[in-house]
Amino acid sequence: MSAPSAGRLERIFARILRARWLFVALYALLLPPSTYFALRVDQDNSLDRLIVPSDPDFIATRAFQEVFGAGEFSLLLAEVDDPYAPDVLARVDAIEIALKAIPQVAPNSALSIFRRTQARFDATPEDAEAFRRFVTGTDLLRRQGLIGDGFLAIALSLEVSGPAERNRTLAAISAAISAADPEPSPLRKLTKLGLPFVNAYLDETQRDAFDLFALFVAFVVVLNLFLYRSWRTLCAFLLTLGVCLALSVGYIGTTGGMFTLVSPMVPMTILVTATATLVYLHSRFVERPPERSVRDHQIFALANKFLACTASIFATAVGFAALTISAIRPIREMGLWVAVGLAISWVVVFTLFPALQWILRTPTRVERPSAGGWIDRFAAWLPLWSYRFRWPLVGSALGLSAAGAVALFGLPGVLPAMRVLTDPVEYIDHDATLYRDVRRLEKSIPGMSMTDVWITGGPGSASEPDVLTGLDRFQQLLEADPEVGVAIGPTTILRLVRYLGGQGDAWPETAEEREQIAADLEGMLSLEPMLQHFVQPHALAQSHLTVISRATDEEAFRRLDTAIRRHWETAVRENPVLAPLELKIVGLGPLHAKMAQSLVPTLVESFTLTVAIIFATFLVVFRSGSARLMAMIPSLFAILVMFLVMRLTGMPLNVATILIASTVLGTSENDQIHFFYHYQEGGRRGGSVQESLRHTLTVAGRAILFATLINASGFLAFGLSDLPPLRQFGVLAALAFVLSMIADFTALPAALWILSGERPDEIPAPAER
Repeated sequence: MSAPSAGRLERIFARILRARWLFVALYALLLPPSTYFALRVDQDNSLDRLIVPSDPDFIATRAFQEVFGAGEFSLLLAEVDDPYAPDVLARVDAIEIALKAIPQVAPNSALSIFRRTQARFDATPEDAEAFRRFVTGTDLLRRQGLIGDGFLAIALSLEVSGPAERNRTLAAISAAISAADPEPSPLRKLTKLGLPFVNAYLDETQRDAFDLFALFVAFVVVLNLFLYRSWRTLCAFLLTLGVCLALSVGYIGTTGGMFTLVSPMVPMTILVTATATLVYLHSRFVERPPERSVRDHQIFALANKFLACTASIFATAVGFAALTISAIRPIREMGLWVAVGLAISWVVVFTLFPALQWILRTPTRVERPSAGGWIDRFAAWLPLWSYRFRWPLVGSALGLSAAGAVALFGLPGVLPAMRVLTDPVEYIDHDATLYRDVRRLEKSIPGMSMTDVWITGGPGSASEPDVLTGLDRFQQLLEADPEVGVAIGPTTILRLVRYLGGQGDAWPETAEEREQIAADLEGMLSLEPMLQHFVQPHALAQSHLTVISRATDEEAFRRLDTAIRRHWETAVRENPVLAPLELKIVGLGPLHAKMAQSLVPTLVESFTLTVAIIFATFLVVFRSGSARLMAMIPSLFAILVMFLVMRLTGMPLNVATILIASTVLGTSENDQIHFFYHYQEGGRRGGSVQESLRHTLTVAGRAILFATLINASGFLAFGLSDLPPLRQFGVLAALAFVLSMIADFTALPAALWILSGERPDEIPAPAER
């Protein structure tokens, strides 16, 4: 990245200033359509959006859903003291009848199954006693989780596509329940469980997260007025930032993008990077010598900061672009959107902002003194102090960095690597009712993680008696496995049919009975929706079993996958007729496991690529071996210490905190680029290390300080989010930016002293012992 010569840059910026009204008019024309498309960007925090559509497992799951439907599973748990009390059964029955009236909802419960044995059900004491005998006469209903100690469950299958239809359906469910279960209720509590409710919670909470941007805007206003003490400067900042945001988010809208769980980081990263760049530009502008005209100094300031600002935005943009290698959809989209948004912001900052500076006549320190006069005293004091304590400063930074690396990657035989979080419930605020209900009931229900075992054969194979017998054996093996909570398949429905007919719930043993149950299956397929959910109609070539488990992390899913395949091999050995059939494991459960598996490669690969790109950028900009390495010390120190903080506080790696490394490295490198740019500027003037450090701190120290405050405050706003991953990300990122700035003013100058071998012009007095 070679910058144009100073003279050429000054001529370019002089032309921009002459065409200032043209640029203002151009952005005024672009603003309305950009705002329109920005407002069209929708929100979908569904966890199934975490995998990119081109992923093979995602494609397999979509193919499965085309055959058997893409319904979402949830559970209503009627918590009661006596599940067989007549008033309880009457109320549960009323709720289920109300839910059946919703087109997208298919409810199923032990009570609805029992209704098939009755001409009518009035919830009389006699009916209640008959229901008790029916339920206790088999263990099928209890194994499916439809009844248990202290609860009756209504399983809901939601045929919805997209967050809007899901939210409308869940609203209809809530309305139907309220109408069918007025107070006083015989139910102790009606608890809603399942991924649809989790997704709806995340969607609603994430919409509130964008309100946190108001805090950032308020901070920009306060900081701007404190730093520059000018309403005209504030207007120039806010107008420039508004255009950057509108054009960047408008681009997302034009490409059909959709905000997801980590999407608030996109506009925030663009805003903080653009604001920090404006601070660097304007801080240089306000330092106008009295003898220089405003126009000449503005052109000088723009040309002087062009290379450093361009290099910092370029490094940040390309660093985020490295996230596009991720297999996690929101992270890939975030990387692309931030990179494009920063490219747009670069153009806006160097065209619109200079025009607004001139049109609004933003004052310099000659007209209005700015804050931060103490920086000059700090610049005189720091070089000598950093020389005196150079070894302790560098040693402590290296020691803390090494501890952070151990915290992240672990120590063989001593400390395991950091845990990756995939349990979707953990993305919910721990004080939320939904979270508390799930954790309270997780031992009472078989689990909420769903995995589908897709079995494909030739036409008619799904209704062959021997195949059905083999599938029933396979299901029994699964149900006996501790990794499996519930296994439901076509033979579950057929067993219930036999039980309803008074033939018991066991699988038939004679060949004649098996032939009959296979014939019953073919006859019932056109009439029984529950059976259609497990067996492909017409061709009868495909079927599946649904496994419900508590597997919520990668290790648990691997055990579950291994168990399913092991039991299938056993079933094939016992029933060779299954051998020609193909088994695939699909569904949201495996996809979530794959997401977890992709998180660490995302961290390592994207971070490595970001380091390489920024290193190459420094190579071109600084052309100094020591500068290339030392410029990354503060950011690497801050990142590794963040992992140490995460380990000590028990924060897990998740879809948000996994981005700490790339975000902090890409954003905080701005400070190091400006630091070294002016450090080398001082060296080119023949200055010593001490003089170069003083020059750097005098010119860039104020901007580094306030740019860090902007970065930290912007992300710290996420610390108020109701979503734990965003809240953790915001707090950690803010702390990392502060740590990086501290390293800018401590470990970095100390390392420069050590590597240069120079002594200060003024030898500091020895420290008192």
